[in-house]
Amino acid sequence: MRLDKFLKVSRLVKRRTVANELCDAKHVEVNGKIARASYEVKVGDVIAIQMGANQTKAKVTDVKEYATKDNAATMYELI
Repeated sequence: MRLDKFLKVSRLVKRRTVANELCDAKHVEVNGKIARASYEVKVGDVIAIQMGANQTKAKVTDVKEYATKDNAATMYELI
């Protein structure tokens, strides 16, 4: 699954366009490297998102095409 779509489906970011803009602005890292929106997310990846002064770090535990509000939190584990 693409990085921008994963961020939206897992609800780490509210909208896919915002996720895309974060990637374009180089505010998203995967495994310590700046990642593009087209990066293919795999289980075990560590995603770091910098939004202003806030930084969120999460480890991918599951990749699903669709997730309900309740299931979204099971797709990652905050670090």
